[in-house]
Amino acid sequence: MTTILVADDHGFIRAGVAAVLRDSRFKVVAATASGEETLDAIATHDPEIVVLDINMPGMNGVQVLETLRARGDRRRVVLLTAELTDRNLLAVMRAGVEGIVSKDGAGDELIDVLAKVEEGERAISADLLQRALDLSLHPEATGPLDRLNPRERRIARLVARGMRNRDIGAELNIGEGTVKVYLHAMYQKLGIDNRTELALMAVNDMAD
Repeated sequence: MTTILVADDHGFIRAGVAAVLRDSRFKVVAATASGEETLDAIATHDPEIVVLDINMPGMNGVQVLETLRARGDRRRVVLLTAELTDRNLLAVMRAGVEGIVSKDGAGDELIDVLAKVEEGERAISADLLQRALDLSLHPEATGPLDRLNPRERRIARLVARGMRNRDIGAELNIGEGTVKVYLHAMYQKLGIDNRTELALMAVNDMAD
């Protein structure tokens, strides 16, 4: 049996991965919900492969991978993600991720990717490899907020000005609850966790 650690802040995703792998040769020995917890569990359980979600509270999946590599830990890592920003794609490629699985296509795809990674192969789609190559050749073509639509970029800049959700809603003639929905979607797109990170990203974007 090949031992697996699954890191995702959503319990149903952790349970789903465990269910998919139940009758395979891969055995889940630990499941974690945050980046810091993941690093502790890796030290405790020493899994052969780590399946990492991108967006987790505290340290995200990219930071966990980078921390492992900085420590000289070369164990195999597979990224499990709903959406991968350009910045995160470049970061995980540079850190040497071995596999990337979309949450939309998990299941049989996850087992196939784990099997390839176990054999020492890199299981990353041709589309993602090409996208990473294009980004590395033309880094100036992408900005921090390029993945956002015009309304989302405007909200990001209002956040950077220190405006509260209620004030942003009044500015854009939308409800405060709608602003919260926008912000959550923006965090997912950008691979960040809070409005402070969004504000910094918006400031950098305006400075470019």
